[in-house]
Amino acid sequence: MGEPTSYASAGVSIEEGDRAVELMKEWVEKARRPEVVGGIGGFAGLFDATALKSYARPLLATSADGVGTKVQIAQRMDKHDTIGFDLVGMLVDDLVVCGAEPLFMTDYIACGKVVPERIADIVKGVAQACAESGTALLGGETAEHPGLLAPEEYDIAGSTTGVVEADKLLGAELVRPGDVVVAMASSGLHSNGYSLVRHVFFTQAGWELDRHVPDLGRTLGEELLTPTRLYTLPCLALAEAVEVHAMSHITGGGLAANLARVVPDTVSVRIDRSTWSPQPVFGLVGSLGGVAQSDLDQALNMGVGMVALVAPDAADAAIRLLAERGIEAWIAGEVAAAGVHGEGGSVTLSGAHD
Repeated sequence: MGEPTSYASAGVSIEEGDRAVELMKEWVEKARRPEVVGGIGGFAGLFDATALKSYARPLLATSADGVGTKVQIAQRMDKHDTIGFDLVGMLVDDLVVCGAEPLFMTDYIACGKVVPERIADIVKGVAQACAESGTALLGGETAEHPGLLAPEEYDIAGSTTGVVEADKLLGAELVRPGDVVVAMASSGLHSNGYSLVRHVFFTQAGWELDRHVPDLGRTLGEELLTPTRLYTLPCLALAEAVEVHAMSHITGGGLAANLARVVPDTVSVRIDRSTWSPQPVFGLVGSLGGVAQSDLDQALNMGVGMVALVAPDAADAAIRLLAERGIEAWIAGEVAAAGVHGEGGSVTLSGAHD
């Protein structure tokens, strides 16, 4: 008879999974809030909700997401401590658009083989982004899937929960003609459109990740792995300080499609592309791949990661507040009655980038 079959011989190592947990504890501890009860290792994370008693009518908000094919860039570069920023950004900045403060999140890592140091690096990035956005990393799961994923492959996803007072809820019902569109700069591609980006750079142009690109001032890999900008705390401060009616997180689908999600049928919105210059990476995707402007607009954020629709007399104060918190912002368009810039609920992009 051959050697007896074990879980390890099937490709799953309980010991390596336990070691990964030990390595990540340091970083999870940095992503705590006072409301967190206990530590990691239990079957469920615990969060003391006593603070919700101070709300007149607390609304819980929740979001779930991943980072898409950007994980392939991290895997090819063997650099895993930034991809967590992308995951957290995709989650918590979806909550903040309704005015919700993120409370906690959980993550899920599926991998072909548990390499404790790699898992710890991924969680390190998640924890650092949680700390930056005021979110507790309450728990998570690491699952080893040999045969389904190659040993060096992994994917990450997560979910988050936040809270907003009902009478402070932001959304389409508050938007009205005369509102101003305040755009907030992205850090680059963020975590959307990477199927197009990879096709252009790798398949069409044949570039390698270690190629130094003068237009970018760094290697292609460094550019593509730039972490997603976190807008959570600046946007919460913005909603508290000035009259914000709605916000939109610019992710998959681009600026027009995401902004249209918070535009009521009573108004139309015009965005002027000439008000900003996207980072060079966007132009490279277009020129190398022969990608039309309309397709770029639909697939990529084109340099805008978040948008706020604010009262006209609040625009200047909003831009100053965001600048004080490290977010470049500018007036990118206007809201008018339905029919002025297009049919009700529409967002129109006009002009050309500098």
